[in-house]
Amino acid sequence: MAKASSEPLSLDWGFGLPDEVFALPEAELDAQVRYDDDLCQWGDRYFIRCILPVPLKGQDDYFGWGAWAEVEAEVFQRYLDLYEEDGREEPLHPAKLANRLAPYPGTTLGTRLLIQFQTPDERPTLTLLEGDKSRLAEEQREGIDAARHHEILAVLEG
Repeated sequence: MAKASSEPLSLDWGFGLPDEVFALPEAELDAQVRYDDDLCQWGDRYFIRCILPVPLKGQDDYFGWGAWAEVEAEVFQRYLDLYEEDGREEPLHPAKLANRLAPYPGTTLGTRLLIQFQTPDERPTLTLLEGDKSRLAEEQREGIDAARHHEILAVLEG
């Protein structure tokens, strides 16, 4: 009989770069892209690393996708302006998801969403649009149960 693991389930999954940037050959990446753990600029395209939270049902916690959002130059600049300040009072800004989240059918790449700036020690958060009928949007609104949490991790770690 297999012994049950006492290891807690992972509560996040992060991406080092936007998918299109990650796919660049190393020489192009080094020559064309400016990036760190929080920000990425590739030509006239701008990306901010964020958290897309999906609540865990029955818990006061969430599974956090450490995903990149593509934003307009003005939003990127505004984020830089507020980088050391509390940006939670800032209005929501439009963005597009810059990573493919494997556990979701079709592609999440390019999904329209909203970015909300946070305090200087927190990544901005992403919220899918109200009218979005995708499984990801539904799960962000309603949360996921333990079985779905296991399923997501199995896809990611598989």
